[in-house]
Parts: sequence; C-alpha cells; structure tokens
Amino acid sequence: MTMKKTWAALSALTLAGTLVLSACGGSGQNAAGGNASAGGNGSTGSGASSSGSGASASDKPAADMKLRILTANVGGKTPEENKQFEAEIKKLTGIDATLERPASDYDQKVLTALGSGEKYDLIEGSDLGKLAEFVDQGVVTDLTDFVKSSKVLSDPSVIPTSEWDQLKDKDGRIVAVFSKFQGGTMPIVRKDWLDKLHLQEPKTLDDYYNVLKAFKEQDPDGDGKADTYGLSTSGLYDIQGFMSAAGLKYRYVMKDGKRTIPYATEAAVPMYQWFAKLTKEGIMDPNFITNDTGKMRNLFLTDRVGIITYWDAWVGMFNSLKKQEDPNTSFQAEGITSAEGPGGTILMRRGDPDYWFIPANAEHPDAAKKFLEFWNTQPGIMLGSIGIEDVDYTKSGDTYTLTDTGKQHNMDHGVPFWYNQNVKPPFPGLPGVQEAQDLAKKYATLELALPGWSDAEKIVQNYALKAMAGQMDAEEAVKKMRDELFAKKLIDE
Repeated sequence: MTMKKTWAALSALTLAGTLVLSACGGSGQNAAGGNASAGGNGSTGSGASSSGSGASASDKPAADMKLRILTANVGGKTPEENKQFEAEIKKLTGIDATLERPASDYDQKVLTALGSGEKYDLIEGSDLGKLAEFVDQGVVTDLTDFVKSSKVLSDPSVIPTSEWDQLKDKDGRIVAVFSKFQGGTMPIVRKDWLDKLHLQEPKTLDDYYNVLKAFKEQDPDGDGKADTYGLSTSGLYDIQGFMSAAGLKYRYVMKDGKRTIPYATEAAVPMYQWFAKLTKEGIMDPNFITNDTGKMRNLFLTDRVGIITYWDAWVGMFNSLKKQEDPNTSFQAEGITSAEGPGGTILMRRGDPDYWFIPANAEHPDAAKKFLEFWNTQPGIMLGSIGIEDVDYTKSGDTYTLTDTGKQHNMDHGVPFWYNQNVKPPFPGLPGVQEAQDLAKKYATLELALPGWSDAEKIVQNYALKAMAGQMDAEEAVKKMRDELFAKKLIDE
C-alpha cells in the first residue's frame, strides 16, 4: 500500500470511529481513567536510585534534535508547567521538544492527525487494538532493531523480556515502547464499612450479593438515612470482577481459531440477571449506565457507595485524598479479588499498556528514539513521576521533598508506576496500593482486542446495559447481541 493510500485509509477510519486510544481520552474518563495518579501525600523521601540504567539514551548527538510529541498524559498539569516540562526535557536530553496535550477528544485528535498526514515524532496510546490497526495501515515505525540494539531497552531489568510480547505485531515486530507500567482493575471496597457491619471480605458471587445488600440496607455511613448503594460502576467499566463468577472474560477470546465474545454468550445471561436483581432491589447505583468514572469515584469518596470497580492505583489515591481531607478519617479503601468462578478461578483485568509509537512519517525519528530510552531511565522516570526539579520537588543529596505544587500533582506526570526495577520510588507507596497491585499481578490478564472490537463493543454495551438495568430480558438481550454481532461479521461463533 502506498503511503498516500495509507493516509487516505486512515482518514476514512477517522471519520468512522469512536475509538479509545488512551486511557484518558475520549471515553469520559479523566486523566486517571487508566492506571493513574498514584502519588499523594508524601512530602519528603529518599532512595530514588541513581543507578537505574543511567546509560546514555543514544549515541546520536542531541544537538539540533527536535521532537514533536502528541500525548494524553505526559507533561505539566497546566500550560505554564507544560512549557517548564519541555524545558526540562531540553535540559536533561538536549532535545528541543514540543508537547501537545489536547484538552479533550484525544482519541479523535490522534486519528485526525494520522488521517491528515500531520507529522508527529511520537504519539502516546493505550489501546492495543488500535495500535494493531495502525500497523496494518503501515503508519507505525518498526522498532525491532532499535529496541534490540538499545542498551537501555534491551535490559530485562528495565523492561522484562516477556513484556515486549504486548507490543509486537502479528509478525513479531516490536512497534512501540512502553511509557509506563499499567496495572489492573478490581472491585474496591470500603473496608471500614465491612468492619463496621462485621462482614467478611466477599469471595463468591453470593458473598458479594450479601455484602452489597448490607451496604444498601444497614446504614454503613451512620447518618440514619437509607442513602447508600452497594455497587456503582461506570457502565461496563469494569464488571469483570463479577463476570469472573461465570468464568467470562471481556472483549474477544479465540476458541479453535474462531472469534467469540464471552459477554455475548448464553453463559452471560445469569450474570446480567444478577445485575438486574441488584438494580431492582435498589442495591445498584441507578445512574451506573450514564456515570463517567469521575461521578463513580465521587460517590465512593462521599460515602454513597460501598464498592466500585476501578484501577489498583486508585486504592491508594482514595485513601490519600480522604486522609488529606480529614487526618482522623475512618475511611479505608481496599482492593479485593474478583468473584470466584468455576473451579475457584479468578479473572481480573489488566489494562492495555500505555505506549509510545513513532509514526512512519516522523521527521525526527532519531530524536524520538533518544527520548524513548531517556524515558525509561532514572532521570526520565523521575520527570514522568514526581515532575520537574524546583517546581514539583526539591532535592538535597538523595533526599527528595515535594513542593506544594508537587503535592497537588500527586507524583504523576504520565508515569505513576514504571517497569525499571533499578529505579526505586523516592516516597513510600500510598496506603493499600501495593496490596492492590499484588492482586493485579497475580490474577490480572490482558484482554484481547482484535480489529473490529470498537464496533463490537458498542453492540455488547448496548444490550448488556439494558439487561443489567432490567430494561430488557437478559436472554433476549444476549440473543439480539449475538444476532447483531453475527450479522456484522464481528464474531465467528
């Protein structure tokens, strides 16, 4: 395919798609929609290892290197700090970088840029399905030789070797580089409510029902009003913790070489009926269909709901936010496992990795590669996490101190967590976050987003949400879901 045809094809894709490229873009989620802000209330700390792969990012000289970056998460929190962030990149790498962070509609901005042939040197993404489509369109640079020859990126202590499989195309070529470590989602419970009502942590679906019902009916917030819900979600984001009880994985699953979507099978009917029961009994937040993740989080933080489904990083963030609000708060968020499925199997969701790719029409690929190495070393990780020295933090010897600005920015300038095990966090983790991440690492697996998933997901969501809300019989919803998916050739069985 010629490049001209490629851009034309992407332009058509741009017009057609409502797509999710970034954890924070276009889906009604804020910047924390992905594995987001993990930092918080620490004010001083030490121990950020300076031994963390401090190898020079590239043998290429930095002089006259320029870089135009399109990003959803990386950079300063304000336009002014974004300029300071660009200056810090220049100071640390010599690269004259420009960071463009669209205020909204990030996914559409990426598609428009690619479709129009606009030239960026690096683009941030977080949807492997879309990355695969871009690869098929021929607009992504093959980075295999670069990664294998890079002293930084080929080091398994910087990026574990097996992790690269996530960023390989169907021919085994590496087509992107990680921008941060992505965790997983899980049910997050008000542990203090469990303790107050003398309830055990739920394990099975029946356990979950009993806990959710108690959170609805037994006044866990103690205000004497029946104004709490057991469960809230943001649509289907993310009900994996409960669908686990039926052994159902979200998105596509390949079975004997055929595409199937477990949420669109008869096995999902009892689960949609379970949710419909929660809705009928007032246990489910009635606004779950229209909630964005911000509204869901606010319900949790304001004592309105006992369990939500969200990212592991937010366990610590919730606890930190409430502690800052009230040092004596009893609030305690805790990440817990999904409901046990057949044979005790637990299914949890690991998020697609956040990554950088170099568009095929990049004007400064050498600068882009130099930045990719820098980003995974100690200086790059510190910049992407705690931010800019003397703006977000000060440093004396090995001791870091967050400024008031740094505290507000929660140690997240695009990299709340990272792969490089040689780089130690300068501050202790927030309460509960390590335990939640341990669960994700133990149980969470990636979802399979094949080409066409964005179209399939709209169909799945439409009928699943109607069934969960009791607006449509679950059996009828699944039948219509499957019929529509078959008709549009989005599943094979």
